[in-house]
Amino acid sequence: MRRYDTLMNPEIEGLLDTTESKFGLVVLGARRARQITSYFGQLGEGLGASVPPQITSTSRKPLSIAFEEVSVEKIVPIELPDEPEIEDVVEAEAEVLVDQESGEISPEDDESA
Repeated sequence: MRRYDTLMNPEIEGLLDTTESKFGLVVLGARRARQITSYFGQLGEGLGASVPPQITSTSRKPLSIAFEEVSVEKIVPIELPDEPEIEDVVEAEAEVLVDQESGEISPEDDESA
């Protein structure tokens, strides 16, 4: 079997195992690459507010460094909790306002007292 070098090292197929989708991998790599760029930009200022690269890399490109960090599992994706729908929040606030205007105590308020 002959192995061809690809433009991307590490290979995308191996990186896809760490995320659920190609989109998730792109977002993870882009966010980390921005953090690395910010870190290199702040080096001369001595601020140190950004996280430095977590690996030693021969690459000078932030996106390549980010994907190398993902391949060695130094950077892992996390799932954020789902945001409530705006309509649900508006309906809940409207119910509270109606209860306050009528002076009635809602069942949730009655249980907590």
